[in-house]
Amino acid sequence: MTLSRYHLHLERCDPARNMARFYALSLEPSLFGDVVLVRRWGRIGAVGRSRLDVFPDEQAAVCAMMDLLRQKRARGYAVGQWGAGRGQRRRA
Repeated sequence: MTLSRYHLHLERCDPARNMARFYALSLEPSLFGDVVLVRRWGRIGAVGRSRLDVFPDEQAAVCAMMDLLRQKRARGYAVGQWGAGRGQRRRA
């Protein structure tokens, strides 16, 4: 089984509301030939939470990933750079 690499990192930041969130999606092969959609979310800079969803093939996993992307974009998330340039502390 050859699985294409799919990694997506979304961010939602609003300094006025002290909001700095991330939502990461990736597709990984399982040991049993299935495809696993790995979801991670939380506050930028924190470990966050994760969830694994198993799909029988890559096409079903990509469809689920695209559905999640549409949902998150509707809620204000945008493609991010792992918090680059946002909320970085200055050293004294």
